[in-house]
Order: sequence, then structure tokens, then C-alpha cells
Amino acid sequence: MTNNHDTPVVSGIIIRKSAHITEATVMKIIILGAGQVGKTLAENLAIDANDITMVDQDTAALKDLQDRLDIRTVAGAASLPNILEAAGAEDADMLVAVTKSDEVNMVACQIAKHVFQTPTTISRIRSHEYLEQRGALFKNETGAFPIDVIISPEKLVTKHIQRLIENPSALQVLDFADGRVQLVAVKAHLGGPLVGQPIANLRQHMPNIDSRVAAIFRKDRAIVPEGDTEIHVDDEVFFIAAKKDIRAVMSELRRLDKPYKKIMIAGGGNIGSRLASNLAKDFRVKMIERGLGRCEQLADGLDDVIVLHGSASDQDLLIEENIEATDVFCALTNDDEANIMASMLAKRLGVRSVMTLISNPAYVDLIEDGTIDIAISPQQTTVSSLLTHVRRGDIVNVHSLRRGAAEALEVIAHGDLKTSQVVGRRLEQIKLPQGTTFGAIVRNDEVLMAHHDVVIENNDHVILFLTDRRMINEVERLFAVALTFF
Repeated sequence: MTNNHDTPVVSGIIIRKSAHITEATVMKIIILGAGQVGKTLAENLAIDANDITMVDQDTAALKDLQDRLDIRTVAGAASLPNILEAAGAEDADMLVAVTKSDEVNMVACQIAKHVFQTPTTISRIRSHEYLEQRGALFKNETGAFPIDVIISPEKLVTKHIQRLIENPSALQVLDFADGRVQLVAVKAHLGGPLVGQPIANLRQHMPNIDSRVAAIFRKDRAIVPEGDTEIHVDDEVFFIAAKKDIRAVMSELRRLDKPYKKIMIAGGGNIGSRLASNLAKDFRVKMIERGLGRCEQLADGLDDVIVLHGSASDQDLLIEENIEATDVFCALTNDDEANIMASMLAKRLGVRSVMTLISNPAYVDLIEDGTIDIAISPQQTTVSSLLTHVRRGDIVNVHSLRRGAAEALEVIAHGDLKTSQVVGRRLEQIKLPQGTTFGAIVRNDEVLMAHHDVVIENNDHVILFLTDRRMINEVERLFAVALTFF
């Protein structure tokens, strides 16, 4: 099984790690690029006791990382063979290239494969032109650049925003098991039928719908839900259900917003244009783009999208285009400050909801409780995708939540009663690490909520929620398989 959102270029044979894990298992990982994505990835992996080496030309950024994390650093150009050798490419298990340059990432992966025989290479590729030719360029053995996994941030962020637009009132929507199951975050509002009541009442309210509350965050404090746990106003509730039941479950926690119809997008870059193209069939989409030349390109290439030349911070333009009757304003330029200001203006002028692309994590903290409804972090979205391929064990989906504090996993269970700590056992018999809960089990095409009497079988896809992602190593060991299984 492959993760449809991450677009792997080859089969999972090379990418996927063995399900056998020992206490001593340490992955040697080289990260190229100490930008926001590289730093966030290093922070995640360092906690998991991996052997991490970071390569960048920015010595100040490397020093900052070395002061905060237990990692090695190498200063130099990421695509040079001598720099890769100094970083330990000869005995590295994996190389992750996330510099700002597609070309540097591609060449570094090529050298790692051909010169140092690095088993797994992962590269961030932004350019649409390269991605269009990935069949010829990136095949593992025959392509010009043998890369095992291609990560396209623009594609990932676009899908993330699209899911939010398709699910009004949701703060986060995550797909598992090829979209059959979704994990949704929603803020509980006064008047929601379940608000002020214990979680166990959900079954009484909705006897024909099977769902499960995976976690609750109350004033940034994680609460592992029990049957008698009450939902409070303003709780951030993560629940899991089959895709078709999501809106029904959401209605228990708050009054549902009407489906969105009118979308305005600020910024005609890769993300904005891709999102407009994806939404045009089902929504009325307007786009604002400052560059005249780019504006003309978009107008020619996007069917059923109204493309406007101007600034998204132009009050007169927004009023003229009936911003007060618009359902969602998406600020998706590459300028954080411009996105924030345009979003605040659109909100003041009456738009129902604003979604804002923000790369600087410091800004997310500043606006979290302000006028912006949803802040989109491209770094967290990209890192979630990267972690899917870096985690040990047969993990097919990883989603980083709440800016990396929590994590949701989809892991395949292997083995039998003798070789596995989970297969053949009821969920109530399995001792999970602290802060970890079962969400759901996907067995072939069947979705089973994680009730106490469900028995895990070989090849089940198990979805777990970790309120403390430092427990990931314990989860990996729990799903490890004894050597006698192989």
C-alpha cells in the first residue's frame, strides 16, 4: 500500500522498513537543508533517538541547531561529494534533501545513490515542470535522478486546504486508509448536543454511527478521553469516523456551518493555482494576483475561475468583489505578513472564514486566538509526509498535529499470537504507552472503531493517536515482530 498523498515514485519495497525493531535500532539519517522544514524534521527525529547529521551552508543556523539538539552538523554545499562523505553518506540509512533548490536536492540524491549506495533517498521537489516528468526523471533504477520518495509541498498543502474547505467548521481533517477513515479536529461550541456531557453519551445520541473521540485538548492540556470525560466549551476535540459520518459527528460538538460555495484565493502561485483548479468544478472561485503577466497566464490556464489583477489588501477591490458574501478567503502568497494583513482585512469586511498560509512558526502563536480562523503551516504538512517514510516499522501514514506536539499514526500489524505483542489480542489486553489511544482498525474494506473487545488481526491497519509524540519509540516497539516471524 502506498500513501496517495505523498506520491512515492517506486514501490514500497525499498522505502518501507522491516517491522522487526530492537531496542538498539538507530537510523543514521542525513538531512540536507537547515530551513524550516529541515529544522522541524531534525527536532522530530532527534527526540526519537536517531543518529542525525544536518548539512547546510548557513553556519549560524547549524550552530543554533547543535546548541538545541543532539545532532551532528556539517557546513558546506549539500550536493558536493566531499561534503556528503563528511556527513557520513557511506553508512547512512537515509538521505533527506530539503534545501531550497530542487536541483541541489536532485543532484545530492543522485550522488548518494550512485557514489555512496545510500539505501533510501527522499527529496523535496517544488517545480511543477520536474514533477510532470517524474516517470522519466525519478525512477529508482533507470531514471536520471534515482530518488525513492518525492515530496511535493505544494501538492500536500493544497490537499490539506481542500479537505478543510470540503469540511466547514473543521480545524484539521486527516485521511487514513486511502480516505476511508478520517481524523477530524473541531472546537466544541455552546449548544452542541454533546457539550457538557460525557463522551459515552455519543453512542446514545447516534446509535447508528460508530465513531470514537481520540483526544481532547483543553487550554493546551492533553486529556486522554474516557467514557465519563465531559466535553467543555472551547475544547479542541479530535475524533475518528468513517468519511461518510464525519459531518454527523461534528454536529454533536457544534452548530455546523453551511457548506461553502464562494471561495476567494489571494496569490496565484503554485499552491493558489492548484487549489483553484481543484475547486473550480464544485465552487465559485475568484483569484487575486498582483503580477500582470502571471495574471494573464492564470486566466488562460484556469477554466471556470475569475482571475483579478490587484492586491488582496486593496479594500476597494475586496468590497467590489463582494467579500462580505464570500464563504472562505484563502491567503496563499509567499509573504507571511501580506497573508496576515489581507486575511485580517477580509475578516473585518465580513468574510465567513479565513485560511492563511504562514511559514514563520512564531507568527502562528501570535495569531492563534485572533481573527484568523485557520493558520496553515507548510512545514508541518511537509514534515508529516516525511515522517511517514522515516518512522521505523510498517507505518503507512503519519500526521503531525498541534505543531508537532501530537501525532496520529497508521501502522500495519504483522505476525501472530506468538510473534507479535498486538496481533491476536483484544484492544483492552494491549498496554499502550502513556498518552496513546487506539482510534480505529481498517481490515480490508471494513472500518472498525477501536472498542475494547476488537481483536487485532495480521495485516490490519491500526490508527493510533499520541498526545505525547515522545512515546513514538514505545509504539514502534509495541508493533515490532519477533525474528521467528520472518
